[in-house]
Amino acid sequence: MRYTTNQQQAFFEVSKQFLAHKDESHLKPDDIPALEDLVRFHEYRYYVLNDPLISDYEYDRLYKMLEALEKKHPAKASPTSPTKRVSSDLTEDFASVTHLIPMLSLDNSYDADDLIKFDTQVKKLTELDEITYTVEPKFDGGSIAVIYENDLLVRTATRGNGEVGEEITIQSRTIKSLPLEAAFSSKGIYRAEIRGEAVISKERFKAINKFRADEGLSLLANSRNSATGGLRTKDPQETSRRQLDAFIFQLGYAVDKNGKDVLPSIKSHHDAIDFLGNIGFKVSRGEKKLCQGIQEVIDQCNHWAEIRDDYPYEIDGMVIKVDSFDLQDMCGYTSHHPRWAIAYKFQAKQATTKLLDVEYQIGKIGSITPVAKVEPVSLAGVTISSISLHNEDFITSKDLRIGDQVLIERAGDVIPYIVKSLPELRTGHEKKVHYPTHCPSCDTPLVREEDEAAWRCPNLDCKAQILQRLIFHVSKDAMDIDGFGEKYILRFYELGWIKNMADIYNLDYDKIAALEGFGKKSADKLKASIEKAKLNPIHRLLHSLSIHHLGQRAAKLIAEKVSHVLDLANWTTEDYTSIKDIGPVVAQNSMKWFAHQKNVDMLREMESLGVNLKQTDQDKPKELISDGVFSGKTILFTGTLTQMGRKEAQEMAEANGAKNISAVSGNLDILVVGDNAGSKLDKARKLGTVQILTEQEFMDLIQ
Repeated sequence: MRYTTNQQQAFFEVSKQFLAHKDESHLKPDDIPALEDLVRFHEYRYYVLNDPLISDYEYDRLYKMLEALEKKHPAKASPTSPTKRVSSDLTEDFASVTHLIPMLSLDNSYDADDLIKFDTQVKKLTELDEITYTVEPKFDGGSIAVIYENDLLVRTATRGNGEVGEEITIQSRTIKSLPLEAAFSSKGIYRAEIRGEAVISKERFKAINKFRADEGLSLLANSRNSATGGLRTKDPQETSRRQLDAFIFQLGYAVDKNGKDVLPSIKSHHDAIDFLGNIGFKVSRGEKKLCQGIQEVIDQCNHWAEIRDDYPYEIDGMVIKVDSFDLQDMCGYTSHHPRWAIAYKFQAKQATTKLLDVEYQIGKIGSITPVAKVEPVSLAGVTISSISLHNEDFITSKDLRIGDQVLIERAGDVIPYIVKSLPELRTGHEKKVHYPTHCPSCDTPLVREEDEAAWRCPNLDCKAQILQRLIFHVSKDAMDIDGFGEKYILRFYELGWIKNMADIYNLDYDKIAALEGFGKKSADKLKASIEKAKLNPIHRLLHSLSIHHLGQRAAKLIAEKVSHVLDLANWTTEDYTSIKDIGPVVAQNSMKWFAHQKNVDMLREMESLGVNLKQTDQDKPKELISDGVFSGKTILFTGTLTQMGRKEAQEMAEANGAKNISAVSGNLDILVVGDNAGSKLDKARKLGTVQILTEQEFMDLIQ
């Protein structure tokens, strides 16, 4: 099946028209043919080309519209409707093979009400008051069906259209988590077909895209596309390079040498997965949970919705299955899905929208950052209208044009980014993005260093830069002046009260108190915060100066070696690079900054106003503690601490020989939990190797 550009554009526009409605009340029987064509088109893009134009959630909505209409008006449905077969056309690149049993899709749910309806139906079919379910992650990858005979892997196939898939045996043999031999015979099984999902870890996906970027290749849209592409490549070497994993989620078929069904002897899905795990398959053993009743199911789904971003693989939901095989048989199947299972889908992380314009922001060191303005779109519960485009090279690599339809993703449910443009939907009215040659703020010609991706404004007196440097100087990561935010900086700058960093420490608090919206109490509070900041260790001051490439770590390393900040005005390249982990780039940028007399004069003024420029005990290198209670241990604090602040706790831990780290992993020794500890605690418990302490237990150990 082939679609012209005009056809693809038309299908996309009609899809958006259907999706613009919040419910199905607008649907008419005559919409069935159009919806069938739409779903077929999007299935072709998803299953055949592995290049969808809309998100999974949007596709599911279109499918449910068609399904609902066909149920009401069965005579209008065609025999080849997508609801009667999971998908349509297959590629011709691989041999077609028939599955031993159909690989049906799952019905989808999106909230607790959907799950309650599912539970009600299961209870009705089984005539039971409460059902035991298994709940496990729904991996976002490529589905596979693997056949074993006499304990040996003999065939692997993609899902295809649910009845017929594409043989990928050679490719699958490169997946190291998929055993070439497994002891099915221990259960009397001669021939088995298992179902699973081929996936790529988040870490591996990032590495693949970094390599592709370095080689000038197009980036992969997501880990799912990377996994499915790895399965369907003709070169098994490429499959091997992708480093796929295979999570097995079902024992679908099992017979002995005489062809007798062996599954009844296993009794339940939970037992089947444990059996597969015991004979060498990668399964969701630790993540899988038996739930008594639908409320436990709902709680487990909500729990995973919160921690999904900490999981090393992409998951787009949870799968809920009636655990008992006997009860599964009682529930039966529709033509499309089993009645004993349902997928709970998380909020969408991807969506399509339109690129309306590109604006440009100026950073504290003059870097020009392009920002995409897009048609507002809801993604993972947040409305997105602005997205960073990083630099000119990013725009070029994505071939972005004003007016493009673009696929966006909200990574980690925090930072949205543009995955790719959709050039097949262009109408000819799109405009190329013309990157500025002059600073949008001061009109100074932009410069770009040979080894840098960003264009920068070299004018240190550029108003936009000055404001960004001032905002950063007072921020938590720099001088940490509590209550002194961007709003105050902008207001005081416009009033002429702050022109450089030294002015922050010479404010007239009587004038501030007289400002509308302030008062004496607010002014006194701001004064107290500034006076406290004056006593900061010099590593904070160094970092706050916005010297290019001088980050927090470099600032701490330099602060360990200098008694007074102004001594740096006389430092040479050799002085800097003699410090371990300080390179020539930091050295040259620091020397350049201190070579400006204006900067040195500003520091002298700051010192005269009481700002500390001398090395403090906090700046000096910490002595290695060999006999502390936590010597040689790594430690992490999570939740709300009631007896001390997080920073104070970390310092106490270091004073007792510990090393603070930022994430739960196999490298973590101790997790200290305060109130409302979340996903980090859950992850630590799953690892089983982390010592978990309450805040009080931590205090007792160090006293």
